[in-house]
Amino acid sequence: MALLLFRLLIIILIIYIFYKAVRFLTDPKRKLDEAYEKGQYYFYDDVKNVRKNFFISYKGALFEGEKYLGTTEDAFEVVSIFVWVHDITKLQGLTKDDFHFLEKEILMSYPKAKINWKNPIEQLMKDQNV
Repeated sequence: MALLLFRLLIIILIIYIFYKAVRFLTDPKRKLDEAYEKGQYYFYDDVKNVRKNFFISYKGALFEGEKYLGTTEDAFEVVSIFVWVHDITKLQGLTKDDFHFLEKEILMSYPKAKINWKNPIEQLMKDQNV
C-alpha cells in the first residue's frame, strides 16, 4: 500500500513539473524579456484588459504603451495610446521608419486609437513631418 502511494506521489510530481515547465516556456513575459535581450521584435499585450500597459521590444529598446478607453461612434474602445521608451540611450540608430512600423503594429490591435509619443520620440516625429 505504501509503495502504491509512493508511486502515485511520484507520478503526480512528474505531471506537476511538466505542467510548470510548459507554463514557463509559453509565458509571454519571458518571451518579451528574451526578445529584449536579443534585440528582437516582440509585442506583449493583454488586449482584453485595458488597464494593463503593453510592452514592445524592438531593436534593443523597450517601449511601454498606456491605453485609454473612450467612445467611438458605436462602442467603447481604446482611443488614445501614449508610448514611451524605458531607456532613452537605446534609441540610438532608430529612424522615423522604425517608429512608423511600431505605429502600424499597435494599430493592428487598436485600429481606432490615436498614438502619442512621449519625448524625445515626439520631437523626432514632429521635426520630420514639417
